[in-house]
Amino acid sequence: MTAPLPRLYSDLADWWPLLSSPGEYVEEASFYRRTLVDASSAPPRTLLELGSGGGNNASHLKAYFQLTLVDLSPSMLAVSRTLNPTCEHIVGDMRDVRLGRQFDCVFVHDAVCYMTTPEDLGRACETALVHCKPGGVALFAPDHVKERFAPSTDHGGHDGDGRALRYLEWTWDPDPSDTSYLVDYVYLLRDRDGSIRAATDRHVEGLFPCATWLATLREVGFEAAVVLFAHSELTEELEVFTAKRPV
Repeated sequence: MTAPLPRLYSDLADWWPLLSSPGEYVEEASFYRRTLVDASSAPPRTLLELGSGGGNNASHLKAYFQLTLVDLSPSMLAVSRTLNPTCEHIVGDMRDVRLGRQFDCVFVHDAVCYMTTPEDLGRACETALVHCKPGGVALFAPDHVKERFAPSTDHGGHDGDGRALRYLEWTWDPDPSDTSYLVDYVYLLRDRDGSIRAATDRHVEGLFPCATWLATLREVGFEAAVVLFAHSELTEELEVFTAKRPV
């Protein structure tokens, strides 16, 4: 991203494990693994995750794949290295990183939401294609597609080793005519000495119709399809996109 990274990926990155714990990813990581395996031409062994963040998905996927984790934030990769010390970690932007090798699978979780223009979305899809072996599969899992987007609020957080975090999350769209929406956070951070401070953080994220997703993936060379994910904690299914590189 050309704009400064959100604080969660920069000066507040070391608080990430208290905002979102690996245990919260068991159900979705299992779904992503099954979807990749079912869509692949042969049993996949290697997986590249673009926008791997703090490594919560990787903590579950590493039992099944040899993982290479790429993220734009060195601070978040440092968090992931603590959680996933056996995985390869590389600093890179999903829009233009080129590793010079190909993988059985490419996985792009909700970090793809930071692609806020059709051009950036196309560049991320092209990066996935370049790193995907013929017959291999890429999986994209945005938080929202335009057809189902609705404003929402959420809250949560965890206690850690002497520190604790609680957050309020507010998702809203100030301009439904464009291709982005906002996620605003307020964090309450309790440090080891018992002091508490508040911090705010704004995330600008991309929002595209399913038709744009499918057209973009096909334009770069994938065979693309929509897969629905019914998460036990959500009332509606989520759209994810599988993209197979032709043999």
